[in-house]
Amino acid sequence: MRVIREFSKNDLRISIFVWNNKYLLKYEQGMAEQTFKVNETDILEESDLELFFSDDFLGEVQKRFEEMHQSLRNQLENI
Repeated sequence: MRVIREFSKNDLRISIFVWNNKYLLKYEQGMAEQTFKVNETDILEESDLELFFSDDFLGEVQKRFEEMHQSLRNQLENI
C-alpha cells in the first residue's frame, strides 16, 4: 500500500492510498473512520480525487460520523 497524500480539512483527517488497483480514501474523526474504495479505472487523473474533498461530499461524511459517534456513545452507555 502506498500513501499518496495525508491532510486535514473540516476537522477530518484524510489519507489517500493506492493499493490493489484502487484508491483508498480514508476519513478519520475521533474514534471512528470511514474508507471509500475507488477503482483506479474510474479516475482519469489523481487531481480528479479532489471531488472527494468538496464541501458537499465532506458534509455527507460528517453526517455519517455524527451517526457513528452517537451509536458508539449509545453502546458504551450499555456497558
